Amino acid sequence: MGKINVGRVLLGGLVAGIVLNIGEYLLNDKVFGAQMKAEMARHNYPMPGGNAIVIAIVMTFVLGIVIVLGYAAIRPRFGAGPKAAIIAALFAWFGIYFYTNILFWAFGFVATNMLPIALVWGLVEFIVAALIGAWLYKEA
Repeated sequence: MGKINVGRVLLGGLVAGIVLNIGEYLLNDKVFGAQMKAEMARHNYPMPGGNAIVIAIVMTFVLGIVIVLGYAAIRPRFGAGPKAAIIAALFAWFGIYFYTNILFWAFGFVATNMLPIALVWGLVEFIVAALIGAWLYKEA
């Protein structure tokens, strides 16, 4: 069992973060843009501005790094390759995307018609990001 290659975790994680950020932009601005504005208005919330968007982008890059770190950590048990990458993606998707969206839906912050699209979109997005990030990862 080799040591985790931190440089490659960062490289793969940043590229995974690019994939995730693009996916989130497309989902939230292009797919759900008008509906998001209506939902924010319904709850009397302002649309996120510069600081919130910067924080979201940075945290999504951190998420990409965490997904690739998870892949590197489980590689010895599941083997290098797509299977381990998908498992890492599923852990992250469930712990972040699924959990949060279900709670937001239960509390009335996510519209029922948006939920299935968001969950499937996120699942695909996380898997693609993990596969690309894992492809760039090489053991130290």
